[in-house]
Amino acid sequence: MPVTSSTTPDTGAPRERLLSPAYATTTIGLFSLIVFAAFESMAVTTVMPTVARGLDGFDLYALAFAAPFASGVVGMVAAGMWTDRRGPLQPLLASLATFSLGLLVCGTAPAMEVFVLGRVVQGVGSGAMIVVAYVLVGLVYPARLQGAVFASFAAAWVLPALFGPGVAAFVAHALGWRWVFLGIVVLVAVAAALVTGTARRQPVPEDPGSASPARLGWAVLAAGAVLALELLGSGTGLTLLAAAGAFVLVVVGLRPLLPPGTLSGGRGLPSVIATRGLLAASFFCAEAYIVYVLQERWDLTPGQAGIALTCVGVVWASASQVSSRLGERVSNGTALRFGTAVVLLGLTGIAVLVWLRSGGTAVPAAAPVAAYVLASVGMGFAYPRTGVAMLAATTDEDRGFNSSALTVADSLGAALALSVSGIAYASAERADLDPFPAVYALAVAIGVLGVLVAARAARPAA
Repeated sequence: MPVTSSTTPDTGAPRERLLSPAYATTTIGLFSLIVFAAFESMAVTTVMPTVARGLDGFDLYALAFAAPFASGVVGMVAAGMWTDRRGPLQPLLASLATFSLGLLVCGTAPAMEVFVLGRVVQGVGSGAMIVVAYVLVGLVYPARLQGAVFASFAAAWVLPALFGPGVAAFVAHALGWRWVFLGIVVLVAVAAALVTGTARRQPVPEDPGSASPARLGWAVLAAGAVLALELLGSGTGLTLLAAAGAFVLVVVGLRPLLPPGTLSGGRGLPSVIATRGLLAASFFCAEAYIVYVLQERWDLTPGQAGIALTCVGVVWASASQVSSRLGERVSNGTALRFGTAVVLLGLTGIAVLVWLRSGGTAVPAAAPVAAYVLASVGMGFAYPRTGVAMLAATTDEDRGFNSSALTVADSLGAALALSVSGIAYASAERADLDPFPAVYALAVAIGVLGVLVAARAARPAA
């Protein structure tokens, strides 16, 4: 049976745009949600070293990044099942409330353990929110506008990239890092008011999907195993053996959440989803440590190191716009192959430069920043195309499942990479080695896998 990417026929007026009257409110609402999520991400990356110092929790540094990615899987699966059965409104409201609760817990945390718990709650909400956004794209926009919507999601990172790191560093210095989290709660409420109207107008599915509730249990298992892997992997002996068991549980829990063949890089949709996971794993593993390494090895302030995030946000969004404008002139498969190759090139540059710096070579701080920015070109070109390619291989019956699977691969891929990076960091420190080269070597290895899997994404399954 042929597949379609949207329930909305592609028969609208030729000059319709994202801000045409039929789509303006939805576009602005979705754009605003991504803006505030992006600001939160940029802010957390900027102030996390400050948070870890303030709460004496550097041993949980990697876990604080991995936690929302891992718990986001639970929110994604729940939202995918919920939207297939009841439509997008209820899961949207629940996701916004949960995300805000997590921010409040982080902003009032008395210890690093509580802060990580807040990040877990926040991840559940943000994961569900992203799935609902993807479902709304499929329900509201015709196929020819969907690429532009995903490109606008990337563009929504521009303002947070320009001002987020600087604002976060200023707020942390002037008012304390807690207000970086507490201040975002009000902004989320504003975006919610814009997008809930659109969600309310969507009909409840007449033929709800038949997804088993067991999928939610598998999601909890996978998320918990990822977090356990990071906590146990820093140990030795039996603890390290338990970490290996946690890794196996991640794979066991992940399989039912993805289309068959995803973990083995099957052709077509499975490789599209696997590519998304590997892109997120390699890039966000590198991003989590970029501000930290620039402060520790190049002696930059949080504000100065945050400039790297600003550059990346702008370049990523620009590359996404280029990818969107090229449209069908560059196939999704070609975009994925090109993007993963550029990401790998950039990450390799960072790894080499950090290794040279650790050996005492005088490397200017601008060099790793430039390599990081280069990697963002590949992310901007390939990342939105994974969403377009997924919707192109989706029917009305499995839109929620496939949207959930794409974001599960994204989130759990990043979480797993961050957990393993924490293990690599701790292992290098125990061996009296510089831990940063180990982290970036891991990012490069994942990037190589991304290039190999992307080559299969354009080939249809037998």
